[in-house]
Amino acid sequence: MYYIKKFDNMDEKIKDYAVLSLRIVLGIIFIYHGYPKLFGGLAGTAQFFASIGMPFASFFAVVVALVEFFGGIALIIGFLTRWASLFLLIDMIVAFFSVHLKNGFSVQNGGIEFVLILIAGLITLKTLGAQKFSIDSALSNRF
Repeated sequence: MYYIKKFDNMDEKIKDYAVLSLRIVLGIIFIYHGYPKLFGGLAGTAQFFASIGMPFASFFAVVVALVEFFGGIALIIGFLTRWASLFLLIDMIVAFFSVHLKNGFSVQNGGIEFVLILIAGLITLKTLGAQKFSIDSALSNRF
């Protein structure tokens, strides 16, 4: 019985590190994609959105750039992680249906497998939250 309890405790520690690594990797990916949009690429993003028929393309270019860049930062530091995950999840679901679905499983053409992995990771973070190594955890422990 002692060994089972010991492994259960280990699972919790592993979960903290697993969620931390997922937050960091997803955060880097979203910052990497949001930074060029936010700092110099808004016009090109708006033009692309207009070309695929998205209404209010200029407005949504700003929204997507902000969500991806600052959402990525929020994931890395673990601040408002469930909210950041939700907004990024909406961003990726829209990207999935408006852009990636028509390209299929082709990496060269921006296929859907990358977006599906991001969606799965964001659902995980939305469900589990930031866990131990985060501002969310520090704030919840304090209050």
